[in-house]
Amino acid sequence: MNQARIIELPKFEDPRGNLSIIEEFKNIPFKIERCYWIYDVPGGEVRGGHAFKVQQELIVALSGSFDVLINDGINEHIFSLNRSYHGLYVPAGLWRQMKNFSTNSLALVLSSTKFDKNDYIYNYNDFSNLKSNERK
Repeated sequence: MNQARIIELPKFEDPRGNLSIIEEFKNIPFKIERCYWIYDVPGGEVRGGHAFKVQQELIVALSGSFDVLINDGINEHIFSLNRSYHGLYVPAGLWRQMKNFSTNSLALVLSSTKFDKNDYIYNYNDFSNLKSNERK
């Protein structure tokens, strides 16, 4: 689906506890400009519900689990994240929603850009129209 994909991150197993790493341009295809996390999501709530014009992201479930719905304007795919060594790469130009958060889940998001409210597309109809025009 338009390059959205799971990236398996390095996992170093140790009886004392496992370790995984993320390095820009090595494990992920962009420079990390911003990092944020989502937590304490009440049951049934949905996060996201937008697309980015430029920003790329890597989303990791550091704890617990949640689903990420990705939509390219035609097709939808749901990625279930529940392993801290799996990251979902989301290129620019895809609609995304995060839902079905388990209790005490923790979502880490690495972004290719600093926050820019003008990069967001919040209205799905605007997103759909933009995608239709791109296909013409």
